[in-house]
Amino acid sequence: MPAPFETQTGHDQHGRYPEAATVEDFRRNLATVRARIDAACRRAGRDPATVRLLPVSKTKPEASLRLAHSAGCRMLGENKVQEAHRKWEAMQDLGDLQWSVIGHLQTNKARLVARFAAEFQALDSLRVAETLDRRLQSEGRSLDVFVQVNTSGEASKYGLAPEDVPAFVQALPVFSALRVRGLMTLALFSSEAERVRQCFVLLRSLRDRLRQSAPAGMALDELSMGMSGDFEIAIEEGATVVRVGQAIFGARPMPDSYYWPGEPSAEESRS
Repeated sequence: MPAPFETQTGHDQHGRYPEAATVEDFRRNLATVRARIDAACRRAGRDPATVRLLPVSKTKPEASLRLAHSAGCRMLGENKVQEAHRKWEAMQDLGDLQWSVIGHLQTNKARLVARFAAEFQALDSLRVAETLDRRLQSEGRSLDVFVQVNTSGEASKYGLAPEDVPAFVQALPVFSALRVRGLMTLALFSSEAERVRQCFVLLRSLRDRLRQSAPAGMALDELSMGMSGDFEIAIEEGATVVRVGQAIFGARPMPDSYYWPGEPSAEESRS
């Protein structure tokens, strides 16, 4: 039975978010987003402490990321591995800043992720899992990972088909450097809120089913879903991580329709 919420998406509001140019801008934007998270949690009868805000800094310059750090951000999300690695190298002086890679990963870039990332949210291939695990073992590191699921069925998106996820999850325990935390999805990019909501409902329902037969030690507690245009709907449907970029950093140069669906490597561009 559909949830009794009437929350709308913000996917048709490009330009709504001005560029954050000062630490105070970031503090204000973060406070606004957290207030929206709190309100969505109240509607859903949830504790706001169960939702983690992941600020997404992709396409933004180092100076902007440093302002975000000064405003309190301690983990930033990036979808292009080489861009994220460059930023990590340039910001080594910020010892408490961690990085979440939220975009598609090719096996030839796994060594970079194994070197610097604290989290990888787009696992959808056993080849990538094996390569990541091997690289992490050589680095003496482990990594939190989310399994990416294509809940909208769009050919432009990465992620496993929902019916392929159970077998995939069962195969992951052999990769001991990977700590499987939960599932991630990119919802349909649409102003039709109920169509967007169904992507989140599907991910939550899939996770709930997987928990009944998950490998020992794999809790699958996390659901990473929702971005600037739809994170409130995602929270109403159970999101534990929301990936928010433009509402914190400011709008990107082009409207969302430019980035979406576009090339697969750009598919995370509406966060």
